[in-house]
Amino acid sequence: MSVRSNRVHALAAATALVLASTVAGSAFAAERVNLSGLQTAAKFDRFIVKYRDGSVERSSAASVQSALSTAATASAGKVKGKAALGLKHLRRTAIGADVVRADRALDRAEAESLMRQIAADPNVDFVEVDVRRHALLTPNDTHYGVQYGFNGANGGMRVDQAWDVSTGSGAVVAVLDTGITPHSDLNANILPGYDFITDTFVSRDGDGRDSNPNDEGDWNNATECDQPGYDVDASDSSWHGTHVAGTVAAVTNNAKGVAGTAFNAKVVPVRVLGRCGGYDSDISDAIVWASGGSVSGIPANANPAEVINLSLGGGGACPSSYQTAINGAVGRGTTIVVAAGNESANVSTSTPANCANVIAVAATTSAGAKAGFSNYGTGIDVSAPGDQIASTHNGGTTTQGAEQYVYMSGTSMASPHVAGVVALLQSKATTPKTPAEIETLLKNTARALPGACSGGCGAGIVNAKAALDALGGGTPPTGVQTYTNGTDVAIRDNATVESSIAVSGRTGNAPSNASISVNIVHTYKGDLKVDLVAPDGTLYNIHNRTGSGTDNVVGTFTKNLSSETLNGTWKLRVNDNASQDTGRIDTWSITF
Repeated sequence: MSVRSNRVHALAAATALVLASTVAGSAFAAERVNLSGLQTAAKFDRFIVKYRDGSVERSSAASVQSALSTAATASAGKVKGKAALGLKHLRRTAIGADVVRADRALDRAEAESLMRQIAADPNVDFVEVDVRRHALLTPNDTHYGVQYGFNGANGGMRVDQAWDVSTGSGAVVAVLDTGITPHSDLNANILPGYDFITDTFVSRDGDGRDSNPNDEGDWNNATECDQPGYDVDASDSSWHGTHVAGTVAAVTNNAKGVAGTAFNAKVVPVRVLGRCGGYDSDISDAIVWASGGSVSGIPANANPAEVINLSLGGGGACPSSYQTAINGAVGRGTTIVVAAGNESANVSTSTPANCANVIAVAATTSAGAKAGFSNYGTGIDVSAPGDQIASTHNGGTTTQGAEQYVYMSGTSMASPHVAGVVALLQSKATTPKTPAEIETLLKNTARALPGACSGGCGAGIVNAKAALDALGGGTPPTGVQTYTNGTDVAIRDNATVESSIAVSGRTGNAPSNASISVNIVHTYKGDLKVDLVAPDGTLYNIHNRTGSGTDNVVGTFTKNLSSETLNGTWKLRVNDNASQDTGRIDTWSITF
């Protein structure tokens, strides 16, 4: 019995030894694989493999090739449905590592399988992706440090990250505004424009329409701009168009002045505003011309714009002249970006932001909150930096003086930020995106405002890097991301409806401070119960029949979702528990 017992113990000890050896071998192999490079792209074909000193592979390229071929053959059968794989030795580096290339692009699963198979060879010291790096552009413009709109913090649009993917080359932005003044930080990016002002009082240049979009100054004396019931004080020239154009495409990385959002794009300046403003008839003609349409008596625009910026507006419903011109421009493929207005009122009262087929832009502060002056409401599409924006300007009080840089605030400053991002997108797109596709990209990739917004700020702050990633122009975004559903869902009496957002390609669980932004239009919020539904069906309440007869459920809510996996279908569920009042889920987003 004792002998049998010893034998049993001996076998157990031997088995334990073998298991320990196997575990140790796997652990060592895992240590030899650096998978971090798999986060830098979607496809991979180059790898760096270093064999240990004294190994047979270090002695000859033929031995390296043989080892790689063995690993490739073993790896090919581990990922179902994938074709056979070949590896070629390219060269040996100065540190003694070997650069190898696959005969086809591998997705992440294939690449990881291959790397682990290579590392299973005990002679391998390490294996990693041969990552393609890009220059990280930080402009040296002297005032770049105060241009918070370009960074990734708080109110910024993460344009600084987008510049490594696109700078706007080849894209054209038409700025319909007060015209342009000469400026050394802007001149190189200005294309021939046009003056569309027909009224000589407004134009101040003594003639009608012509090919000179020079800003003659929009100053006015007391009473000369007055209209019945509308008194206008005397004011200096704004040089508004020059400031807007600089935000779009100021010359960048030239060790002076400011940077532009799409600094390798070009601007077509179109003068439509002068003394006391500008007329709808001139503005609508300019929209047609700038987008490549035909205007009687005016030479064709040699540089039709991918995007038109309209940092202008007034009250009332959208005029038919605007809507017709806008529809034509959109039909020609031009995206129309419009300032929401500065009345701290619902954007539904501001034209042309309340027109159809435009991207209406609210203004945010450096803290990422809605600017106090900005219009708001369900008609807002996205938000962008618009408070204390530094850009190109002119020093003249009335007529032009020396060039300068100034801070200006308004939704007029937010809109050109977005127009510039559109230029970045169209510049990178393999085929031009339609205006509808551009709007969807901007909305689906916008991030929730980190600051407060009462009344509705659209899908959130434009995220230039995420929009380019969604276009296919860069590596998939990591870290915090915003997912948005902007499709209207009708809320009927005594009914429950849902709006879904699918999340994929993420790992791990949601955070403890996930942000859910909701814009529900309803005439009696006390009827409504609103829940976030996690992929596993768990409910997180957002609103539970409070507020009595007040309108709408609008706001951003923080929830602890740390027990939920990120991937899956998230839903916003709205239950109407009474008769008479109805509404819709206008838009909602989740950020984690």
